[in-house]
Parts: sequence; structure tokens; C-alpha cells
Amino acid sequence: MIQPEVTMPTPVPEITVPAGSSAGKIVITAVIAAAIGAFFYFDLGQFLSLAALKAHRDTLLSFTEANYVSSAGLFILAYIVVTGLSLPGAVILTLAGGFLFGSLFGMLFVNLGATTGATLAFLTARYLLRDWVEQKFGKWLGPVQQGFTNNAFSYLMTLRLIPLFPFFVVNLVSGLTRMNVGTYVAATALGIIPGSFVYAYAGRQLGTINSLKEIASPNVIGAFVLLGLLALVPTVYNKFKARQS
Repeated sequence: MIQPEVTMPTPVPEITVPAGSSAGKIVITAVIAAAIGAFFYFDLGQFLSLAALKAHRDTLLSFTEANYVSSAGLFILAYIVVTGLSLPGAVILTLAGGFLFGSLFGMLFVNLGATTGATLAFLTARYLLRDWVEQKFGKWLGPVQQGFTNNAFSYLMTLRLIPLFPFFVVNLVSGLTRMNVGTYVAATALGIIPGSFVYAYAGRQLGTINSLKEIASPNVIGAFVLLGLLALVPTVYNKFKARQS
């Protein structure tokens, strides 16, 4: 008698996250948390204040004049750390850059440090959080993601030019999108030039500045807002043209 062939159901493969990936995220998160904790525990923020900068300006200027290349390297590295870890003090560093290196070179060094640090924050947020955010809120974020991706450069330029949006928030939120890294770097490097120059130029008159509000006047903020709106013109035009056709 021929026995009927019994077939076993094909097992459904399990989707698992590689152990190395999870371990890497845990290590990176721990390192970032430790660095931020150390910053606040040792009250390092006291050195990134307008009062501290004005109190040590002669010492800083003398050291920079005697060790220009090293000072520039240390300044850029400090800016990368502050921006990459989303720590407070970037505005004071920008003032210091203008005071120590002049308006143009100060702006250049600020741009290098800020763009590099912002890119590290962007990549960190993408590596640690984007998959989780898309799994939890993907069906709601899908259309937003697509729209942002199609006009990423104009949108990010606008966010960079208008100082109403905190720099570190834009870094982290951008990492949760599907924006191309090259687009992010280019829009960040170009978008922060006006603000960097304004604060670096103000740093040359450090002795006359008593408050950061004196720099971020309504006229200056209004100019940044206009620049940000101009960056949206190509996107608005393309949408209008698409509707017409």
C-alpha cells in the first residue's frame, strides 16, 4: 500500500535585527550620553558664555597669534564636538571665531566645524532612530517623507536661513528623513553662511557687545526670513507649474 506523502509547511523566516547592529547602537548611545552628561556635570558650559569670552579675550587672542594653525584646528574641533552632540554654545563659538580669526576666516572655520558636526548629528539620528520612527509612524509620515525628499535642498536651505528654527533640532529631524547625505551637506554649508558671517563679524566688536540680543535684532532676523522665503521660490514655482500642466 502506497502511503500518502506528507508535506511539512514551509516555515516563515523570521526577520531579526543583526546583533551587531543593536550592540553598535547601544555603544554609540552610551558614548553620547556619557559625553553630554560630562559636559553638564563638570559645568563646561560656563566657558561657552559671553562673559567668559570677554573675560579671557586677551589670553585667547595672544595664544591664537602665537599658534595660529593649532588654534584654528582646535577651534574647528571644538565646534564639531559642540554641534555634533547638540550642546549649547555654538553662538558663542561663532563670536569667538570672528574675534580670533577675523570675519572671513572666522566664518570659514565656523562653516567647517558646524557643517561637519551637523552631519555627524544627522547620521547619528538616522542610524539610531530612523528605522524605529518609520516602523511606528511610517504610514503617516510616508507622504511627508516623499514631499520633503523631492524638495529637500530648498526646504533645508529655508530652515538653515531662518534662525527661528534651532540648529540642533533641524540636524536631528533631518536625520529621520530620507534626504540624501550630499544634499544635506550642501544645503547646510550654504544655508549657514549668512548667519555665520553676521555673528563672526559681530565678534570683531566683542568689547561693545553686552548681550546676544544686540546681534539678533529684528532687522537681522527679518533679513534671514526673507532669504529663507527666497530659497522656497523654486519649489513653489515647480508645484505651480505642475498644477498648470
